[in-house]
Amino acid sequence: MNAETRELIIIGGGPAGYTAALYAARANLEPLVIEGFAWGGQLMITSDVENYPGYADGIMGPAMMQDFRRQAERFGAEFLTDDVTKVDFSEHPFRVWVGEQELAAESVIVATGASARQLGLESERLLQGRGVSYCAVCDAAFFREKEVVVVGGGDSAMEEAIFLTKFATKVTLVHRRNEFRASQIMIDRARANGKIEFVTPATVDEVVADNGQTAAVRLRDLDTDEVREIPAQGLFVAIGHDPNTKLFLDQLDHDAAGYLLTKPGSTETNVEGVFAAGDVVDHTYRQAVTAAGSGAMSALDAERWLAAREGHAATALAAERTG
Repeated sequence: MNAETRELIIIGGGPAGYTAALYAARANLEPLVIEGFAWGGQLMITSDVENYPGYADGIMGPAMMQDFRRQAERFGAEFLTDDVTKVDFSEHPFRVWVGEQELAAESVIVATGASARQLGLESERLLQGRGVSYCAVCDAAFFREKEVVVVGGGDSAMEEAIFLTKFATKVTLVHRRNEFRASQIMIDRARANGKIEFVTPATVDEVVADNGQTAAVRLRDLDTDEVREIPAQGLFVAIGHDPNTKLFLDQLDHDAAGYLLTKPGSTETNVEGVFAAGDVVDHTYRQAVTAAGSGAMSALDAERWLAAREGHAATALAAERTG
């Protein structure tokens, strides 16, 4: 990796980062994508993806991310499979470090995504994509006529439980407290749905497998310490997401939850020349297709910003020569 100042560095290798790389590469910006060791993002723990346009027969999440990556690479995007350890956006060119290696760029796209909070169970980890999910909108259709468990107490958990009733025969909503963080209207809607059963205060002790697939969930009553096992072919963990933005919080504007803020109708951050795309700015939709869309927007924004900057530089140089 040479030390020259690049036109664009993209930090993050998921749907947003790879789509930004595709658009930027086709615009001859020769982007460097520092994709991270966990490249591919949340799609790497997703089995079948059936709701992304163009994949009529569905595709495995990792295979789809490989397709995204290969397409960007075809047009000249360069990849570094490592994690960014530090950034400095205080002056041009921007500086980005990977370990002790320092890289420079005229513009940067932050597309580091978000991570779903997990319960922290080994059985949960082993059964990801085999009944354990973190997105009902993505995976609910795989649970037609099956019983599922949703864990959480906020609006997202209520929404996921209600959405799942369109497919599952029964939804058990588990929360560690008797009170919920969700809005009252969402609680009322969930309680009014005959397919949803509430189990509180309780936690999930274990996800039980049968032939490598989720078959049951072991629950612990927090009042009595009693443990019981209920049949469930799916476990949906809806306890929130955390944007992967710690590296940028002291330099880029963000909300209370750490999601980066961009200017209305744009992917521009508060620092000129730094753009943000995908789940680092989106705590509403969190879909691969919306992340990819904002990745394309960020590349277009970066290209136009670079072109305008070059135009200003050329005008200034011409004025200096004729002065």
